[in-house]
Amino acid sequence: MSVSVENVLLVVSVLLIVSVLAGKASFQFGAPTLIFFLVIGMLAGSEGIGGIYFDNPRTAQFIGVIALNFILFSGGLDTSWRLVKPVLWQGVALSTVGVLLTAFLVGVFVWAISDFTIYEGLLLGSIISSTDAAAVFSILRSKSLALKSKIRATLELESGSNDPMAYFLTVAFLGIVAEPDKSLWSIVPLFFQQIIIGSLAGYLLGLGGKHMINRIKLDYEGLYSVLAIALMFLTFSVADALGGNGFLAIYLAALYLGNHEFIHKNSILKAFDGYAWLMQIVVFLTLGLLAFPSRIYPVAGLGLAISIFLIAVARPVSVLICLYFFKMKFRRRAYIAWVGLRGAVPIVFATFPLIAGIDKANVIFNIVFFISVTSVLIQGTSMPLVAKWLRVSLPARVKPLTPMDKLLSETLNTALTEVKIKGDSPAVGKKLVELGLPESSIIAIVRRNGKYLIPSGGTILEKGDELMVLAETESGIKRVREILCNTKE
Repeated sequence: MSVSVENVLLVVSVLLIVSVLAGKASFQFGAPTLIFFLVIGMLAGSEGIGGIYFDNPRTAQFIGVIALNFILFSGGLDTSWRLVKPVLWQGVALSTVGVLLTAFLVGVFVWAISDFTIYEGLLLGSIISSTDAAAVFSILRSKSLALKSKIRATLELESGSNDPMAYFLTVAFLGIVAEPDKSLWSIVPLFFQQIIIGSLAGYLLGLGGKHMINRIKLDYEGLYSVLAIALMFLTFSVADALGGNGFLAIYLAALYLGNHEFIHKNSILKAFDGYAWLMQIVVFLTLGLLAFPSRIYPVAGLGLAISIFLIAVARPVSVLICLYFFKMKFRRRAYIAWVGLRGAVPIVFATFPLIAGIDKANVIFNIVFFISVTSVLIQGTSMPLVAKWLRVSLPARVKPLTPMDKLLSETLNTALTEVKIKGDSPAVGKKLVELGLPESSIIAIVRRNGKYLIPSGGTILEKGDELMVLAETESGIKRVREILCNTKE
């Protein structure tokens, strides 16, 4: 097949359609979508039936970084601060100390059983030290499982926030491997620099982004999603240019935005949910194309040994140490330890050594690919069964709702009332998003001059407007009345 725009689009569209259909099948069989996307990419590759030759780690890394931007930003938008706040320190401990311990344990193990130097072992350990949130929750949803006692929130926070730490460790140890004269202590100031600058950039750009979205007036609702994408890339680029951790900045900026009100929030949340799925498919297909089975087979023995050690020793030890000081039953700690799936992120990070051109770069990439696949096959497919064995699962009907779930459920709230805006109301002339209404409430309809309007966050209230208000509780209705009418009931 000749290379042309039409042929490229044909191949891409066919791969996407096959991947979407495979993703649907994965929900039926209980296997993570990740494994299907990777397999499709490998089948389409130069050693598969598709025969598409792709051996460009730089392009794969570029696609991977772009995809991680969307995946992390979408994850931050969809993370409820109310749910993760009670488990904040557990999640932070797992996503920082847990990642560091995992990298160290795996690195020492690799050094002990192979011809890797200690720093090469630590580089490999750093690359595979983070978990994959998408694979975890696709399995839970496919089996209609919920988890007891804030386990879901802990896993959600850890999976969404541990990639920045793994990225830092990967870059730091890659620098030491490339320049052996560097001291191990040289990464300490780099760590604080990346974390501090990344955190500040994420918070400030998240705050600024909220005000920009609320104040700017665009003629088309769809442009607000485009503006959010621009803010996402701006956050990553600014943080990275200042020497901070761009992935951390993106997650924190999205976390701030997702837990504050802004114009067209619902449509932006839905749009980024779709973007994240598209990016997951694209990055998995790309990494599948980049993999050569003939190169993976020779390292399968070493890869299997590392994978078993990671699953049976490194992950459980790091989780038990991190959660030792928190009040939690052992079987819940055990389940968190089991849910440590490695996914696309480690494979993306494994392209960094390839581009740097260090010794054993190809070996590291192939080992990481093998570990990610075995982790998904062993841990991913057994998650529902282990949840039942450890008695940490609940029926789906009691599953905590995410912000995306709430978009569909908020219109069924139990309390309902009508509020008329009088001339002395403090709400006159203000946008709905500026009023600070409770998150559990929604303005469903506005009646103005005999006509009915479906409001958005940018709708400006006028004297005489009649508002149909929905809320979860009567206390929510009371609070809305206080804000709109400036009264105390």
